[in-house]
Amino acid sequence: MMFPAMISAQPRETIKQERNYIHEGNVLYREKRFSEAEVMYRKALEVAPTSETATFNLASSLLRQAGSADPNAGNNPMTEASAMFQHLTQSAVDKTIVERSYYNLGNMAFNQQNYQQSIDMYKNALRRNPDNDLTRQNLRLAQLKLKEQQQNQDKNQDKNQDKNQDQQNQNKNQDQNKDQQNKDQQDQNQQQDKNKPQQQPQEQSGISDANAQQILKAMENEEAATRKRVEMQKKKEAQARKKRITNPW
Repeated sequence: MMFPAMISAQPRETIKQERNYIHEGNVLYREKRFSEAEVMYRKALEVAPTSETATFNLASSLLRQAGSADPNAGNNPMTEASAMFQHLTQSAVDKTIVERSYYNLGNMAFNQQNYQQSIDMYKNALRRNPDNDLTRQNLRLAQLKLKEQQQNQDKNQDKNQDKNQDQQNQNKNQDQNKDQQNKDQQDQNQQQDKNKPQQQPQEQSGISDANAQQILKAMENEEAATRKRVEMQKKKEAQARKKRITNPW
């Protein structure tokens, strides 16, 4: 919404220039030549920097050029327009300009899906003009959108909780299956150990053939030596008897 130039305590020539620039800007604005209208409004502010009308109309032309773009984006006309509207809500003397500034701020917030902020702006506009049915209609729509947004957030939150619970249950089942598999493996190993035949103690090795031969030979030598001693003893006794008989005392 555009406003005619307001009369202020300015020189008559300055007031005339301000009005002319605003008028030219309004003509261009109605023709949807918003960038050209912006130039005229800026010229009006050059000669009358405190002009509330020129400021509001300039912000409106910037808003038209920005469309529904993100006001936080760099070099976005909406950023400058938002700052101007906010300034007018705090400093403008004309209550209609204050109301319309709040209204435009509400529309900007609504387009960014910031429904709570848009509700606040529309309410501020209605405090200045309770009879504005369009503002009231936009307020109701913003309230419905906010409720819908909150319901969707709750649904998404519930879905995330269900998803997390399903994941936890899945992890729990996997852990239980893993524990059962480990237990089954242990039982299987224990059963295999029971079925496995006991290892018999290793028997001591017998005497080798070489050792047996050595022992046998030693025994034979010992027997031969024993026979030899016996024979020599017998021979000595025989000689002794023979001598006694031959030579008795």
